[in-house]
Amino acid sequence: MLRLEGFVRWRARFVGSMQRIPSLDGLRAISITLVILGHLVKWKHIPLPILGNYAALGVHIFFVLSGYLITSLLLKEYDRTSTISLREFYIRRAFRIFPAASVFLSVVIILYWREMHWYHIAAALLYVANMDVGRPWIFGHLWSLSIEEQFYLLWPFALKKYHRHKTAIVLCVFIFTPVFRSALYAFKVRSGLAGSLPAFADQLAIGCLLAIFAPRIPRISSYMALIMVLLVILLPWFPATSPPRTLFMLFVLRPLLNVSIAGIVLHVIQVPYKALNWLPVAWFGQISYSVYLWQELFCSNASLHQGYWLTIPTLACACLSYYLVEQPMLRLRDKRGRRKSGRSGESAVVSPSSSPLQ
Repeated sequence: MLRLEGFVRWRARFVGSMQRIPSLDGLRAISITLVILGHLVKWKHIPLPILGNYAALGVHIFFVLSGYLITSLLLKEYDRTSTISLREFYIRRAFRIFPAASVFLSVVIILYWREMHWYHIAAALLYVANMDVGRPWIFGHLWSLSIEEQFYLLWPFALKKYHRHKTAIVLCVFIFTPVFRSALYAFKVRSGLAGSLPAFADQLAIGCLLAIFAPRIPRISSYMALIMVLLVILLPWFPATSPPRTLFMLFVLRPLLNVSIAGIVLHVIQVPYKALNWLPVAWFGQISYSVYLWQELFCSNASLHQGYWLTIPTLACACLSYYLVEQPMLRLRDKRGRRKSGRSGESAVVSPSSSPLQ
């Protein structure tokens, strides 16, 4: 009986601490699962080539979620205060991002220091690893985290300064991205520009647009959501093997994929599915940042033996990171926010589960 009561109290604390938008932790769980399976296939740890195209899709979903969540948070603050405190935003981001990342980087730098030069380490620490085309394999996944950090640095400033023009700005970014990527393709660019923020900005921009227009978008039907799911599953298989096919993919299929992912995000918020909000699924989504950090050490390690067992040390390291690093720092951040709001007499800013990858 005591065990049951203890579990009930723990579950209440867990659910109460989530402060999340319904279903989004479930989407995070799906996204990180796609990333893990895709990496296991890429490095030939499991023989399921049909899943090989979906690691990038998992990150794609994370980017859309990031654009949506961060923009929603900033717009709520602007509506409440008629401004955006960049200082407070960056402090909250620092509490959320840097502790877990610093622990991961410290461990892998010690383990693999012979495989990296000082500039690889500098690029990782400064979140410009996406521009470091020669980065060692253990830093391979940091490209996406770097893109998110660059987005966090630029978008709040732009939204605060040009709030009236936010929609025009995001639409221009969304339209410019395929133009930029087609130029990279035409000139056969293989430098850091291929992994730069402008090359992936459309995925973040569609999330920003969703946050701006979500209150005015009618409920998405289950039939339409099913079509979007099918598009998300099938479009990554399009063979962009020639210039015309590549242009068709960049200017038609990729925007369609972006819109489909955004539509699914809105649909599962409007219609919270039990499967996406089931406690184990939501929990896995909550620890997805730590899972993403540590999966590279195991799932993308070509020197390890094959098998699904690589997910076990990944999950173990992620749990240690989440409970011993992430959670204490988030509690410290929330304590600081309550103390600051108490002095100012304002309500504390609550982050809606913050960023998906971070």
